[in-house]
Amino acid sequence: MAKITASVYTSHVPAIGAALDLGKTQEDYWKPVFAGYEFSKQWMKDNKPDVIFLVFNDHATAFSLDMIPTFAIGTAAQFTPADEGWGPRPVPVVQGHPELASHIAQSVIQQDFDLTIVNKMDVDHGLTVPLSLMCGQQDPVKGAWPCPVIPFAVNVVQYPVPSGQRCFNLGQAIRKAIESYDEDINVHIWGTGGMSHQLQGARAGLINREWDNAWLDQLINDPLACANRPHMDYVREAGSEGIELVMWLIARGAMSDIQDGKVTGPTPKLAHRFYHVPASNTAVGHAILENAI
Repeated sequence: MAKITASVYTSHVPAIGAALDLGKTQEDYWKPVFAGYEFSKQWMKDNKPDVIFLVFNDHATAFSLDMIPTFAIGTAAQFTPADEGWGPRPVPVVQGHPELASHIAQSVIQQDFDLTIVNKMDVDHGLTVPLSLMCGQQDPVKGAWPCPVIPFAVNVVQYPVPSGQRCFNLGQAIRKAIESYDEDINVHIWGTGGMSHQLQGARAGLINREWDNAWLDQLINDPLACANRPHMDYVREAGSEGIELVMWLIARGAMSDIQDGKVTGPTPKLAHRFYHVPASNTAVGHAILENAI
């Protein structure tokens, strides 16, 4: 049977991708950000998955305001890096896993979660920046990401957006789907986006260090309470774009200590944790959890 062995949580700030692509990682401003992922890159080599299930949000690239799926799973064999207005990032094409993705779609829909099935989709910085941070820069032509990736897009751009509880419950359904897949493969689930930031209005540039770190404490150690937080907490404390953090709850809900909405096993092992401000006008948060069983 397939199994989830770890979850990864990380911001996906677009300026991080630009810093990587333009060779700015050792500049004084950016060096502390990338230093926080040195452990993670080695950890990925030591704990290489067979498939990554990567939760992210599309930034009006694959989807526009004409069509906004709440949850969308990519079932294609390949996903091309998107042109977000300044050309595609110079990174490899993302290889998908159609068989596992289709199985997850079948299982999760039968568990009463409505998914949009996407057979063709370009992927933007929300997906490619986390891959670069965790796997290092890869040659766009000769290089390759270390394994297939299943993109899972969540609408956190246009209200109404899914609640943290809905995302947490969905994570449990995804784990059940993966565990019912009849192949012995190792899967990582990644939750991306956040942490506190606001890109417009009177509070543009908002960063809330204290709230971010308290929220991350709760995500790791008291996920049921974390999942129960209302939208207003995120908007008030973490800014309008802080709502992206509900995507981390999908990954947390998929961990093995959570069964049927309850904590029934040991807390996953915290392999790494990192927090830094600023990166562009955003706080960067990152954690790696390994399943205890």
